[in-house]
Amino acid sequence: MKFRIFLLAALAFATVSCRNSANPETAPDYTQEWKTIEKPLNFYIANDLGRNGYYDQKTVAETMGRMAETIDVEFVVAAGDVHHFEGVRSVNDPLWMTNYELIYTHPDLMMPWYAICGNHEYRGNTQAVIDYSNISGRWNMPSRYYTFVKEEDGTEVRIVMIDTTPVIDKYREDTEKYADASKSDYNDQIAWLDSTLANADEEWIIVVGHHPIYAYTDKSESERTDMQQRIDTILRKHGNVDMYVCGHIHTFQHIRMEGCDIDYVVNTSGSLSRDVEPIEGTVFCSGETGWSLVTADDKNLNLYMLDKYGKVLHTVTRTAE
Repeated sequence: MKFRIFLLAALAFATVSCRNSANPETAPDYTQEWKTIEKPLNFYIANDLGRNGYYDQKTVAETMGRMAETIDVEFVVAAGDVHHFEGVRSVNDPLWMTNYELIYTHPDLMMPWYAICGNHEYRGNTQAVIDYSNISGRWNMPSRYYTFVKEEDGTEVRIVMIDTTPVIDKYREDTEKYADASKSDYNDQIAWLDSTLANADEEWIIVVGHHPIYAYTDKSESERTDMQQRIDTILRKHGNVDMYVCGHIHTFQHIRMEGCDIDYVVNTSGSLSRDVEPIEGTVFCSGETGWSLVTADDKNLNLYMLDKYGKVLHTVTRTAE
């Protein structure tokens, strides 16, 4: 009986979400532009998603699906906060349906999703976020931090997924709200990151975390200073990191710091965005909702910031030496 009630509620939710979402027939058509930016290796970065389909989440999900119909997108990098606000309690939490499974339903989104935890996942059961890999055919999270390499037509991209919440003191110290954050030694992760980057020799290397290193935000400054002292030091050390991509702030930001060759990218929310303004090092910023498309070949690595309809707002470009 409980399963039947939940199933009926889920079907009703899906119907309401579809009614509230943008009509594909009236949305701007960018398919011809999408075709021109496709490269041998293409993937999405999306984060700060979980709003039960509200705000722009359903519209963004539908556009992600339509773009994946047009170009060969191979996987999604989910950079945290798939679940607002209290994370999930277990692999059977209904939020897996209302935040994820019933939203990203397009057949071309049935691809691997590589995930990390955001701060909102740390308000729940973080082990369940890992264990959901055993439930879902597309959800991939082998551990709290990990790395993988994708190759296509001789183009290799290494993606290094890090777990930023335990690196930041304010979360580790708040043991009531973020109970799991203090249970691991962030120094172990930093040593792993140092070793991983020291041995990485791929043409393109992207490090993905949830929290920004540099960004405009009204959130506590200590978040950025902890990331700068503990993570950015390692990213700069080896001279092979092309981009650090994060979420958390719900805005698009592209920042270049003087004397550093890394592109620092804040990927906006896939559901609800915020206002933004430029700071030191800002190349581009926008308060639009959306997600990013990354394309790569042996000559160029491009990150396209896309609004909810798939319009390219800004491009971050890396060129092979």
